[in-house]
Amino acid sequence: MHFGRPKTVSESRHTSLAEEVLQQVLSFQHSNGKSVENILWGYEFSLGGSDDYVFLIRELGNRGECSKAMACFDFAVKRERKRNEQGKLASAMISTLGRLGRVDLAKGVFDKAKAEGYGNTVYSFSALISAYGRNGYCEDAIKVLDSMKTSGLKPNLVTYNAVIDACGKGGMNFEQATEVFDEMVANGVVPDRITYNSLLAVCSRSGLWEEARNLFTEMVYKGIDRDIFTFNTLLDAVCKAGQMELAFEIMREMSEKKVWPNVVTYSTMVDGCAKAGKLEEALSLFNEMKFVGISLDRMAYNTLVAIYARLGRFDEALGVCLEMENAGIKKDSVTYNALLVGYGKRGEFDEVQRLLEEMKLVNVSPNILTYSTLMDVYSKGGMYKEAMEIFREFKQAGMKADVVLYSSLIDVFCKNGMVNFAVSLLDEMTTEGIRPNVVTYNSIIDAFGRSATARLEDAATDEIDLSESESSTCIVLTSVPESIIGFSEGDNQVIRIFKQLAAEKENPLKEGNIRNSQEISCILGLFHKMHELDIKPNVVTFSAILNACSRCDSFEDASVLLEELRLFDNQVYGVAHGLLMGSNKDVWIQAQSLFDEVRRMDSSTASAFYNALTDMLWHFGQKRGAQRVMLEGKNRQVWENTWCDSCLDLHMMSSGAAQAMVHTWLLNIRSIVSEGRELPKLVSILTGWGKHSKVVGDGTLRRAVAALLTGISAPFHVAKGNLGRFVSSGAIVSAWLRESGTLEVLILQDDRIHPENVQLDRLPNLQMLTL
Repeated sequence: MHFGRPKTVSESRHTSLAEEVLQQVLSFQHSNGKSVENILWGYEFSLGGSDDYVFLIRELGNRGECSKAMACFDFAVKRERKRNEQGKLASAMISTLGRLGRVDLAKGVFDKAKAEGYGNTVYSFSALISAYGRNGYCEDAIKVLDSMKTSGLKPNLVTYNAVIDACGKGGMNFEQATEVFDEMVANGVVPDRITYNSLLAVCSRSGLWEEARNLFTEMVYKGIDRDIFTFNTLLDAVCKAGQMELAFEIMREMSEKKVWPNVVTYSTMVDGCAKAGKLEEALSLFNEMKFVGISLDRMAYNTLVAIYARLGRFDEALGVCLEMENAGIKKDSVTYNALLVGYGKRGEFDEVQRLLEEMKLVNVSPNILTYSTLMDVYSKGGMYKEAMEIFREFKQAGMKADVVLYSSLIDVFCKNGMVNFAVSLLDEMTTEGIRPNVVTYNSIIDAFGRSATARLEDAATDEIDLSESESSTCIVLTSVPESIIGFSEGDNQVIRIFKQLAAEKENPLKEGNIRNSQEISCILGLFHKMHELDIKPNVVTFSAILNACSRCDSFEDASVLLEELRLFDNQVYGVAHGLLMGSNKDVWIQAQSLFDEVRRMDSSTASAFYNALTDMLWHFGQKRGAQRVMLEGKNRQVWENTWCDSCLDLHMMSSGAAQAMVHTWLLNIRSIVSEGRELPKLVSILTGWGKHSKVVGDGTLRRAVAALLTGISAPFHVAKGNLGRFVSSGAIVSAWLRESGTLEVLILQDDRIHPENVQLDRLPNLQMLTL
């Protein structure tokens, strides 16, 4: 009830007789207001005034006895003659109802108290603000604050703390909460630990780890003690931002300040490590947690199961499940979902089916996340018939689709090239009143252009006529052929699509080609819809936009997309635009700042952004800029263990980044040769063999690198038995590097100058969003 912080215990003013009355009231299991009143009449002249009745109200509320607490309050208010004592009772009743979540009743008590002349007090107003706040009604809490000031009452520390807490729970942003804080200070009210803890909670919910750290430092400067809640809330903000090094520093500081970590501390740290991909560190924290004697709760056990499943260590995961059950905690849907994801990623579909059957056998009902997980797992494994049956089962269960299920289906269709159906699903979910999230849009934005890319690749290999795409049908964002998720009789669109995918598993269904101009129009439509719904993009969105730019046939088309990028984030736009037009000192300083922010992301998200930016630069001929971005990523260890003297590993790189890396690596080993040192006997370039490509061994990256090596006459050939490895002897490569013309072909040059009349600055004074 008090955010996990130690509750200040003051000397109780109630009499021992009040405790006897409490037991009698509680002993009536089904008592009504009349029976409570009868008990209180028997003690009317013995109880010690309003303090005893306040005790009864609060204790009955703590036990969830709402009706008994109200009966006690009604009796006490009628008996009490002093207005200030009646006001004290009203404040206690409002506060109790707020804790019980009965805001409607709390407002009724407040209105009645105010009408009868004993509710116009700071305490009653503050209690109502707190009731609204703790239940997430921020706007209502602020209205009460305004009416309080209109009534001529001056808010105190408790009032302001309740309002700031309401800002956090009601989803208001940090700026709105600080406005209340500034007003508080301006009115001479000195903030305390609870004030700062509430502000920290606002930062935590908004992911503002730097602001949270500044508040934490300000507490130290002002000499305000920090309790376990202070540290835990700061840790939550820092872990959500992926700043795990700082999180461990904060945890060490806790011990130094004699604030001992609890189960919330460890659970927060474990969750942060898991999301940052630091799974071994997460497991170490669990061991430490057990060592210091902190018992694991349900959430901690489920997190541990998910980590082991993600690592593919299923024996340990099942061992944790057994330990969990021995501790009296049964597996729930969260436990099973974690195991389903783990086995699904490993392709162990028999275990997936077994777990689903076990789940039903022990009466753990699959939830929407379970169905979403199963459809995703089966679809990624090419088991479209099984995915279809799961969707049928979901329909038969009578569940209503949510954003998670829609997003899962949209992602499946996008990855199979059926973007038009994905867009129809997007329209369907908004029609159903389900708000898409940024993940939903990211899937579709990234999917657009894949058909164009495939068309260009096919043209290069099969010499097809691209003019066929001129007759393609444009995808219109507002067109919905029919209800897709609706539960009408017969097969709907989703089931028919899964049937087609199952029937054409060896040669998956592809949409008609989409003209580049149509593709751009569709992407712009998605951007505008995101703006309308106030859906803020993330770094994955930016990567998808940059990828779409790199698929454009002309720089002018890309500039249209970049203008939309500017609407989302001026910083990302400035870097992308500046590097495209030719990097200068100011642009690179801005780029460094952007790369610092990207560094806070997990490694896969960061590498995706670097890949997208490099690909766009390479595609439009800014090859030196692409090389510079690639080197920055390498120096920041975005791609780990990329090269040594004998090997270049390009597995995690995109086509543009890989080609820039090949040039850079060859220049590096040329410097080794120039110094008179020998290369290893065998040097190799690894690209992977394209196991997910339409033709095995014909991956896009592999073909791009092969074309590059041929173009610069590098003496590499495909290794026997490994299509994704190019090899050569060190002696042959050394001889080639010493040739007079080699240096010229290795040094990258920008092979295109963009027209000066391309306007990329038509939208001034746009708001910059946090990346």
